[in-house]
Amino acid sequence: MKALISVYNKTGVVEFAKTLHEIGYSLVSTGGTFKTLKHEGNLPVTEVSDLTGSPEIMDGRVKTLHPSVHGGILARRDVPKHMEELAALGIEKIDLVVVNLYPFIDKIRDPTITLEEALENIDIGGPTMIRAAAKNFQFVTVIVDPNDYSWVSQDLKLSNLTQDKRRQLAEKAFRHVSLYDATIAKYLETKVTAFPQELTIAYNKLYDLRYGENPHQQAAFYANVINAGGLATAKQLNGKPLSFNNILDADAAWQTVTDFDQPCVAVIKHTTPCGLSVNEDLLEAYNRAFEGDTISAFGGIVAINRTVTTEVAKALNNIFYEIVLATDYEEQAITILSQKKNLRILQVPSNSIIEDDWDLKKVSSGILVQTVDHIAKDSSSWNIATKRVPTSMEMMDLQFAWKAVKHVKSNAIVLAKNLSLIGVGAGQPNRVTSVDLALNKAGNKRHGSVLASDAFFPFPDSIERAGKSGITAIIQPGGSIRDQESIDMANQHNIAMILTGERHFRH
Repeated sequence: MKALISVYNKTGVVEFAKTLHEIGYSLVSTGGTFKTLKHEGNLPVTEVSDLTGSPEIMDGRVKTLHPSVHGGILARRDVPKHMEELAALGIEKIDLVVVNLYPFIDKIRDPTITLEEALENIDIGGPTMIRAAAKNFQFVTVIVDPNDYSWVSQDLKLSNLTQDKRRQLAEKAFRHVSLYDATIAKYLETKVTAFPQELTIAYNKLYDLRYGENPHQQAAFYANVINAGGLATAKQLNGKPLSFNNILDADAAWQTVTDFDQPCVAVIKHTTPCGLSVNEDLLEAYNRAFEGDTISAFGGIVAINRTVTTEVAKALNNIFYEIVLATDYEEQAITILSQKKNLRILQVPSNSIIEDDWDLKKVSSGILVQTVDHIAKDSSSWNIATKRVPTSMEMMDLQFAWKAVKHVKSNAIVLAKNLSLIGVGAGQPNRVTSVDLALNKAGNKRHGSVLASDAFFPFPDSIERAGKSGITAIIQPGGSIRDQESIDMANQHNIAMILTGERHFRH
């Protein structure tokens, strides 16, 4: 029996090779792995160049790409012609392949890496050996993950490494190479076309979850291999493990607060903001966000795009929250929040806010792909369509509300006042119902507030309701064939109305 070992990550490889040697495998290796096994492991090992009769060339670019290697791996043991050819060419069978790859993924995470350095870290021989061994798993064992050394060793000792288990290892190997290739393709992407004909994505599992949205569903959390940011890089400082719904809600909260440059606090329930406020005084921002919906805040998620102070931590501790996440925490703030053993406290590095190029939505047997929805920072194209121009305070509230409504499920309506959310109407099949929900939620606070709508008003009835309820300014995309009717209704109620020309559906 022969094992070929060629690994970049040498964790556990000496111990595994010793086990293989004890079982009766002869060992073949390359370059640095050969030196490790020979000198650190004091193992009898043959260098691959001695097996092939050819030296490594081109600085090691070509060393395992040889019939003596791939013939030994790919030969089907149940095909006499294959065995005869091996014998005629003097090629020995290779029964076990242990390979992991150059760290291309780790290297390209360094923003200073050059294209030349990145290309040099693309492994060619490794993936080729992995694919060859995985293709022939009926006769060859392939291992790409050091975490598999232990159980494979035990099964080999007991002669219990069945074909089903080798198939599982082959599946893992092909996934490993697929992720590697997808990452390279993403790195080399030229953006010549927004959507390539063949879409490959590269995600790596962070951990399994207890269950999905409901207990009968299984779930796991995966991170983008290249652009991992946000929740995928969060550090948990306290509390129970995160659930599927925790991560979903926390991500919605984090995406909301990171849309604002000013100190911002968001309270999220079922991915929808029930409270949101910006204020230079972080405690004031929290208090106003909480007051936006004190009932819905219970059991919610709080996101803060600044360092949580001791004073804010004391205020947070007065309410039951599932999660608090922020860029950082004062030491005393962590002590205070950690008094609640089950409260999940997450720290999300501010420099980890990396957005994916695409927004993916799963549908039956397919994926919808779109570019990420951004709010344009330049508002110079906005059209003040009414006779009355917004006051400076109304304009600030309108800009705030326009960002806020982007994070509310369509049909979405939000009311804002003093840079704080005071009413939300979300996820309704018609816009009028969303308007009514937002107005009712705001109560008496709606007088003097502004309204934002994620899409145009098809009829002026919503504008009329807003005017009768004390709304003083409205921001909406416009674009309806009845825009003029809405404009006329706004003028009738002395409402200032802005048409942005850009909608923000969130289904």
